[in-house]
Amino acid sequence: MEDKKLLLDNIEKLHTTELGISRIKRNLNSDVSDVVQYCKSKISDENCRIRRQGKNWYCEIDNIQITVNAHSYTIITAHTVK
Repeated sequence: MEDKKLLLDNIEKLHTTELGISRIKRNLNSDVSDVVQYCKSKISDENCRIRRQGKNWYCEIDNIQITVNAHSYTIITAHTVK
């Protein structure tokens, strides 16, 4: 649970790159206008399962997995889970 708290305490630090934005939109087959805000809301949801493995956090909710770098808080990718 401590990893989840650490990520949630630093949720405002989440960001991504231009390439990340296009990758996330493509992987989720979505045209959401603010990818970072979308990911923040998913991660903040009480039903989101958050685990840290190595240098990344993996956040799963609603058949979506969001990968976040644990040091830079960069949203690396998001994709649907089959």
